[in-house]
Amino acid sequence: MTMEFSLQAETLLAQPAGDEGGGAAIGEIITLSAVGAVVAVVLLWIGWMHRSRKITWLANLAEWSGRRFKRPPWVALPIALFISSIICALFGFIWDVSLHIGNGRDDGALANPAHYFILIGLFGIFVAGCTAMVLPYERPGTAAVRITDDWYAPVGGIVMAGCGVYALLGFPLDDIWHRIFGQDVTLWGPTHLMMIGGAGFSTLAALYLEYEGRKASAGETPRDGLGLRFVQYLAFAGVLIGASVYQIEFDFGVPQFRQVFQPMLIAAAAALALVAARIFMGRGAALIAALIAIGLRGIMAVLVGPLLDAPINWFPLYLGAALVVELVALTPLLKRPVLFGLVSGLGIGTVGLLLESLWINAVYAYPWQTSIWPEALGMAVPVAVLTGGCGALVGMVLTGQRLPRRAVGIGLVALTVVAIAGAAANGLRYDTPQNATASFTLTEAPPVNGERYVTADVWLNPPDVIGDNPNWVSVLGWQGGLPNGRGQFIDHLEQVGPGHFRSTQPMPVSGTWKTLLRVHDGSTLTAVPIYLHGDPGIGAEEVPAEPEFTRPFVSEITILQRERSPDIPAALWLIGCLVVLACSLAMIAGIAWGGGRLANSEPSGSEAEFEPSAQA
Repeated sequence: MTMEFSLQAETLLAQPAGDEGGGAAIGEIITLSAVGAVVAVVLLWIGWMHRSRKITWLANLAEWSGRRFKRPPWVALPIALFISSIICALFGFIWDVSLHIGNGRDDGALANPAHYFILIGLFGIFVAGCTAMVLPYERPGTAAVRITDDWYAPVGGIVMAGCGVYALLGFPLDDIWHRIFGQDVTLWGPTHLMMIGGAGFSTLAALYLEYEGRKASAGETPRDGLGLRFVQYLAFAGVLIGASVYQIEFDFGVPQFRQVFQPMLIAAAAALALVAARIFMGRGAALIAALIAIGLRGIMAVLVGPLLDAPINWFPLYLGAALVVELVALTPLLKRPVLFGLVSGLGIGTVGLLLESLWINAVYAYPWQTSIWPEALGMAVPVAVLTGGCGALVGMVLTGQRLPRRAVGIGLVALTVVAIAGAAANGLRYDTPQNATASFTLTEAPPVNGERYVTADVWLNPPDVIGDNPNWVSVLGWQGGLPNGRGQFIDHLEQVGPGHFRSTQPMPVSGTWKTLLRVHDGSTLTAVPIYLHGDPGIGAEEVPAEPEFTRPFVSEITILQRERSPDIPAALWLIGCLVVLACSLAMIAGIAWGGGRLANSEPSGSEAEFEPSAQA
């Protein structure tokens, strides 16, 4: 019997080599490389002409921006460019994920319109950082880094450009990755995380740059107006959104990893962004930042969903976490920022998550079952506590407060990285039941848009393969094409007896759909294919939806990431992941270096001169 199950699984998932599912076409790579090279040369020429004072229009534009934003020219123009670029990249990213969920893989890098927004946005982040480095003729503050004898660059510009480079590196590495390993159609592919992380953490670099400009112009400009205050709130909303993009698969209802990740990711994003916002901006800042983030994500969701007719995405509100931070800030703990951050993180990882769960359970495709809480809290609480401490360090840097001893600051950041890594390692652990099957009886339903739909009775064998309170037993249909019901289908099955489940609505089982039974129960994460369309591009045969059939449970990732190459040596995969990890640690080290350099620079005035929260 065991051999029979093994043979069935191999037959269902066998994928002979195909022509698609790897990297982009060589012609597209050459085109993109040529365009990038030309743009880079033009920008280098402009920078050289400005540094040698042979052009004045760039300096004039920067000075005009400085007058508008009440900041030095080398801050105002790059920040304006950064804001437009990060919003462009965010829109492209959410649209891209939606297109992949609804349509599947791309015909090519240039065939996906969302890729243009991502590329332009990430390149804009890099250019914004470089612009901040190139613009100042004089030394831009005491923390500035010397490039040549008479050229000093602001720390924020250097860190921003570095984040942009890190994100842009994800594109060529992503193509190499797909050529070696096939298309891992998941947000959490290593090279995808590079693009996401570079863009997300560049928001901290923008805050660094704004701080340097505020410090350099202390006493020389009028008090910050409402417009500039809004930009500052917007920056913290950007940090919150940037740290939350790792959750997008949960937001779209296609999580490919265990559900305990979601509370941890929510708590970490909230603790980092909202603690820093409260320390820097004063009373109500955590709530205001959360509300602005809701507005931005809401606009993106409406643009991508109803207007572009793509799958809908929800998003966390973070209002419970913001309320916790504001309440903790009413205590004397606020005078001890690091302790304030740690305690706020504890509150976010407990009370904040409980309040957030009310929203998650009301609107998300996969609500939080009570069974996840012990393990979820075990992952979320230590991560939230430590990221809250890191958020406090960011807030202290931005308000000119003296940081703790170097060993304490570095230790806190390092411990946070270790805690996140440990929680991630636990979350990535999952089990696939052995010698277990699911039997299906399908009943025909009326066609939809000319495609076949059915209802199903499902029997799990053995019936106790899952417990009494599983995370989910559901049917997912995706990549059915955007004209057909937005290309995505989710149905939580109704239990009608021990191990017996029944669909509550007809499911698609024809066309380009990939429809599967998904079962998640604690550490068990497994699936059974119901219908998978034939895909000659990757050499995959159709898995038909017959009136009656029995199929074994398999690792869910083998179905969701059908384009992956199954025969790649584990050592090669490990080497690829380690390269990405090294790049990621370098980015984190760069951000920490930037904060430390700003904090250790010689002060140019009292804290109250340039601290927005001094009166709070």
